[in-house]
Amino acid sequence: MTAIVVVLVCLAPFYIGGYVWAALVAVFSARMMYEWVRMTDPEATTIAFVLAILGLLISLLYAAQGLLFWAIGAMIAVTMFAVAERLRRGNPFWTALGLPYVIVPAVVIILLRGTDIGFDTRGFTQLIFIVLVVIGADVGAYFGGSTIGGPKLAPTLSPNKTWSGAVSGLIAGCILAMIAGLFMGLPVWLSALLALPLVVLSVLGDLAESMVKRKIGVKDTGTLLPGHGGLLDRLDSLMAAVVGGAIIFMLIGDRWPIG
Repeated sequence: MTAIVVVLVCLAPFYIGGYVWAALVAVFSARMMYEWVRMTDPEATTIAFVLAILGLLISLLYAAQGLLFWAIGAMIAVTMFAVAERLRRGNPFWTALGLPYVIVPAVVIILLRGTDIGFDTRGFTQLIFIVLVVIGADVGAYFGGSTIGGPKLAPTLSPNKTWSGAVSGLIAGCILAMIAGLFMGLPVWLSALLALPLVVLSVLGDLAESMVKRKIGVKDTGTLLPGHGGLLDRLDSLMAAVVGGAIIFMLIGDRWPIG
């Protein structure tokens, strides 16, 4: 039910793109930034939250205008201020890591979607391709791992993940990519080929956040989504896949059939 509600909230802004999509991304990513600061900085001051979220919003405003370098510059500048503020309380590493960790995928997802309205645009089809692959990998890993079981993938980081789940997720992600590719005019082999690194990145994104949580000693980043934890818990796989996907789509260029 939680997943269905999230999809319904995202559907119209996703279709429209531009500033409407950027506004939704800003709301979601601001919440993720709040979860990160709260999780990694138990003694966070008000200014710590303000710097992190303000830097995020400024970067996303530039991204909505298509100004990538300004967005990255704003992120770097605010990260430096936030690290300086954190130095007074010690351990600024999590601040230096956390701001780019949230801001970069948020900037990329806005730039990738673009400003063109509709389902048959390059930004929409590329982004929905990534989303579907990540969903396929996630669902496939859950059902494959719970049904087959077997050796653990990374027992010290995420005890519930198994190799059978990882393989099942890879297969499911590729199948969903091939189905989506048929509607987009992509060759089946190319759809599967594009899905492979996206699935791997989604798993690595999930494991990376699990490593952070284990290092800090928390189970979930928040309690916003019933049954899922925080937004960071739910979107960590997508964050990694979006960044990797944007690079892949840039490399294939005009081979993408839409837009």
